[in-house]
Amino acid sequence: MDLNLAEDIVKKALSKGADSAEAFVSSGKGITVEVKDGEVDALEASLDAVIAVRVFRNGRLGFSFTTDISVADKVIDEAIEGSMWPAEDIYNVIPQMLAPSDVPVFDSAIAKISEAELISQAISLEKSSLSYDKNVKRVRKAGVSSGVSSTVIVNSNGVSISYQSSYISAQIVAFAENENGDSQVGSDFTVKRRAADLQITPVAVNAAKRAIELLGSRRITAMKLPIVLSPYIAVEFLEVLSASFSADAVQKQRSFFAGKLGKTVASSLVNIIDDGLLPWGIGSSPADDEGVPAQKKVLISEGVLNGFIHNTYTAKKDNVASTGNAVRSSSKGLPGVGITNLYINPEKDGNDKEAIVKSLSKGILITSVMGVHMANPVSGDFSIGISGLMIEAGQMAYPFKEAVISGNILDMFKMVEQVGSDLEFYGRIGSPSLLIGEMDISA
Repeated sequence: MDLNLAEDIVKKALSKGADSAEAFVSSGKGITVEVKDGEVDALEASLDAVIAVRVFRNGRLGFSFTTDISVADKVIDEAIEGSMWPAEDIYNVIPQMLAPSDVPVFDSAIAKISEAELISQAISLEKSSLSYDKNVKRVRKAGVSSGVSSTVIVNSNGVSISYQSSYISAQIVAFAENENGDSQVGSDFTVKRRAADLQITPVAVNAAKRAIELLGSRRITAMKLPIVLSPYIAVEFLEVLSASFSADAVQKQRSFFAGKLGKTVASSLVNIIDDGLLPWGIGSSPADDEGVPAQKKVLISEGVLNGFIHNTYTAKKDNVASTGNAVRSSSKGLPGVGITNLYINPEKDGNDKEAIVKSLSKGILITSVMGVHMANPVSGDFSIGISGLMIEAGQMAYPFKEAVISGNILDMFKMVEQVGSDLEFYGRIGSPSLLIGEMDISA
């Protein structure tokens, strides 16, 4: 991490005519291992570095990047030249200096992990899934990855930040088949900041179990029943909802929440938080990708929409402060608006998935969804394929397949009748189990 390099870039950009300037320097290295039949099927090592320069002149934006540190001066010139052409925009500003937040995101143990250790973990992942049940016949994409990265952000308003981060992840897809020739698939993944937090066996078992429990699935007739969403499935619906918290989406009228600030948008049991200060959270960091300190925001409180997430541009447009949600989808891109760690707050004394199931005389537990991300991004309307388990008298009665539920994302969150205590994160998004009131299910 070279603060001197970034500071030098900013000084040169100002000397070349920029009114304000920012240097974003990112570097990282990682290893990914995939195994098949107990042997290494693929091994990939990556090493990259990016310098991104953003300048403003008379409210006009110029941007350029390079992966070659030796041509930093050329990138500055390209950014300056680029600022000659766009229209003036009074909202084009860079943030002022604020002290970065203190949040742990770097585990030195991950930097020391060897290829041999990752290979051993990947082999164990595959083996654990195959040994879960005799009907688990094969595994695909049994993989483990790890990496460390460095980030430096310097701007002409006094921002000067550098930090390191780390990650380690595992993913697997398992295939099960019974004596009748019925085959089903199950998957799971996890990503952590600390090596000690990676639990291989639960990931392997979850994937195998999701495949096994759907064997012998039958079609069902149309009906109206309450629905249980495990954390794994609830996260998929929350991910669709997450884009609508972006102030950029709201300002462009591309959000479910446009015009709904201060209004009830979900069940009173639902509290949704975006927390960039979550210790060891995958979305945590001392500052966002513009250098604004990370923060914790309660976006929905007891069903009421409290606010949106902002970067510096959208915040100035709404005459508010940035919430520390500037996110670069790539180190080679401009900062947009994105979540940090978004989750539904669990009920401290709530039930877990098993207890919610036991409380139902009849209902369904959804274990697989298809097409959630095809939900209309403006209206929230959706129609998705589902598979899962029929619940009768508090017990799992039989598996079903190829059913469909249709509705509206916001309406569904208004129908939440129980929020569980079993919060789980999948990447940057987390949720406990949820019980949704009766929904129409078609065959």
